[in-house]
Amino acid sequence: MGRRMSVVKINAITVPKDKQERFEERFRGRAGAVEKTPGFEWFELLRPREGTDQYLVYTRWSTEADYEAWQSSQDFDRAHQGGGDTLAPAASHSSHLWSYEVIESAGPGVDQESQA
Repeated sequence: MGRRMSVVKINAITVPKDKQERFEERFRGRAGAVEKTPGFEWFELLRPREGTDQYLVYTRWSTEADYEAWQSSQDFDRAHQGGGDTLAPAASHSSHLWSYEVIESAGPGVDQESQA
């Protein structure tokens, strides 16, 4: 029987230097509803270090259907429209959503064969 492969969504958001602090603050103040969503596996907000002002918002899901269910849920609407305003005004016009399938994954002391 084959292993189920997770789905990764990466939102690449260009944020001008003078807006970065506010952008990060909005993520720190998020409701946290995504952590309770069925199929949710991981979230990371990645701050650019050099050569770019593009943040990466990384989420990993059990299935595409789990991601789509969250995206269409009220939790998604609240996370992205609540708190008085959306994340969008803190960013520039540039935002791209990339989708990937995890085909290899490793961590310290993790035996891949046992995850089948």
